[in-house]
Amino acid sequence: MNINIHNTHILHKFQYYAPVTVAEATKLLAKHGDNAAVLAGGTDLIVRMKDGALRPKHIINLKKIDGLKCLEEKPEGIQIGALTKIRDIERSLLIQKKFSVLHEAAKAIGSVQIRNLATVGGNICRASPCSDCSVALLALDAVAHTMSSSGERKIPLESFFAGPGKTVLEKDEILLDVLIPKKAENLKGYWFRVARASMDIATISLAVSAKVKDGVVEDCRLAWGTCGPTPMRTKDVEAFLKGKKLNERVIEDAAKLASKSIKPREVGRSRGPYKRKVAYNYLVEALTKLSKSEDD
Repeated sequence: MNINIHNTHILHKFQYYAPVTVAEATKLLAKHGDNAAVLAGGTDLIVRMKDGALRPKHIINLKKIDGLKCLEEKPEGIQIGALTKIRDIERSLLIQKKFSVLHEAAKAIGSVQIRNLATVGGNICRASPCSDCSVALLALDAVAHTMSSSGERKIPLESFFAGPGKTVLEKDEILLDVLIPKKAENLKGYWFRVARASMDIATISLAVSAKVKDGVVEDCRLAWGTCGPTPMRTKDVEAFLKGKKLNERVIEDAAKLASKSIKPREVGRSRGPYKRKVAYNYLVEALTKLSKSEDD
């Protein structure tokens, strides 16, 4: 179907497709490559088309493909379909109960109207350094499940991002779902975020998932947003904390290490010195909370 849009916002012709199977969608992507754009929620794609930042010749709408919208508890963990709305994550009692860090991250995204349209897959595949869902899912060791003409892949989310706006997805590859592994249910989570306005993108964010027993860190994951070219984890800080008792000295040393380990830009919306100071304070607060509220 040819759709020619003529208005004051979207001023170019594109071919529109609505595949009903993943196989059909991957074939279309393989055929049209860089000239194609995938439509999920549309909250990012439509905006970029309106301001002229993106002018795709082919738009592939995934909304008619069965199975891409789900939020289910499986034996291996929690499966979240790529077309699952951010609002559904926010309102899920399962997510609220077991993964509060993801619940808080979902609540932070835009307005209710945006969350009713935006999808978890779109939020992840946009590969923005400030992607709130990506940061929370990184802290939960989530794994991306994809499909291309070559078959299926399972990609740890920490290996999914290749740079600002870039992922490791092949041109004909589609994100099907993400899985939060069962082991993540045993972790206590904390979410921190600052932005210039209540519905603005994050200036800096931190998702913490950890298990503390008798004051000692048994497991820890620290994921950061807008602190590097992609959502990132500070694995050196995680390694430093593992096996240590959370006393005042350890907390301070870990926070200092985190402030050095993040990789913020030195120019732009907020600069490195500010973000390093915030990172230090966020981690002190998170680790202090963990030291006072241990997992059983």
